Amino acid sequence: MGFALPIYADASLEPPDAIPSVERVSPRSVRISVTDRCDMACVYCRPSMNEGYLPAEDRLDVDQWERLVRGLMASGVRRVRITGGEPLLFRDIVEVVSRIAALGIDDLAMTTNASQLAKVAGKLRDAGLQRLNISIDSLDSERFARMTRGGDLREVLRGIDAAAACGFDDIKTNTVVIRDENEGEVEAITQWAWARGITPRFLEVMGVGEGAKIFRTRLVPYGEIQDRIAHLLEPATPRVDDDRGPARYLRSRDRKHRVGFITGTSDTFCAGCDRLRVTSDGMMRACLSKNDGVDISATLGPAAPPNDLGAALDEAWAMKPDSAWRGCTEPTAADVSMRGTGG
Repeated sequence: MGFALPIYADASLEPPDAIPSVERVSPRSVRISVTDRCDMACVYCRPSMNEGYLPAEDRLDVDQWERLVRGLMASGVRRVRITGGEPLLFRDIVEVVSRIAALGIDDLAMTTNASQLAKVAGKLRDAGLQRLNISIDSLDSERFARMTRGGDLREVLRGIDAAAACGFDDIKTNTVVIRDENEGEVEAITQWAWARGITPRFLEVMGVGEGAKIFRTRLVPYGEIQDRIAHLLEPATPRVDDDRGPARYLRSRDRKHRVGFITGTSDTFCAGCDRLRVTSDGMMRACLSKNDGVDISATLGPAAPPNDLGAALDEAWAMKPDSAWRGCTEPTAADVSMRGTGG
């Protein structure tokens, strides 16, 4: 058996009585959702492709994103991840990357479904993007289309190959493992990623938004995921990377590769969370599992006082839960739009 994190024992995934309080930390990272648009409707994210989107005029523009990151850096934020929706559908995405990179941020990364990546991978790298996380839940074209409600695996694979040729500092894949769907592909995805110099990561389905409808019955716990590839891995305790989020990693037996696990349901990794999130319409949120936030759009105009953003950050950060918070298993998580908030 693999090293197993504690799973809430009963069917309702209720936590034990004694949960350590969340350590209050300072915000160090931000996920900016540059658009709520997406060309896929993954079964754990969106109910269908027919949801409405924000009008373009209600989304932040390039200048506003630059002002946002500049202001957050002044308050101590050092890492930026660009998300969506699908961020490559944002018309000026290369310009956004270029502007943020020019500010001297320590770490600039992006999460994408790679459907548009073949066309812009080189431009993104040249603009200063350092790292990529690419969502891919299956290597079987029919299953992929089913899980994404219409996604074209061929386009995604072309995008991944293009990115791999561009010399990014790091490329990882994100695979959400769903019971009776793609759990049998864990080893195949691992071997496929390693062959391309990519680090595969496997995620438990979380009870956020559409995922709240399936996570209690279709969760594949981290321990089971690890067991499926234990013969490929060095026997050790998984470790997180310093200053790089909650994923835990193990090395391959030959120590040439790694694999990551993200345990959003069995171990909600709220303790020590240093993330802010900003939506495409300018809502700053301190927790993925709540819709609470502060509208900062008015603070991002050219004439806004420079201290307004810092005050808004403090207000949003004060909303971060602590004590016995259960992260993505909290009832509030079901009301969050992953597409709108950004994964």
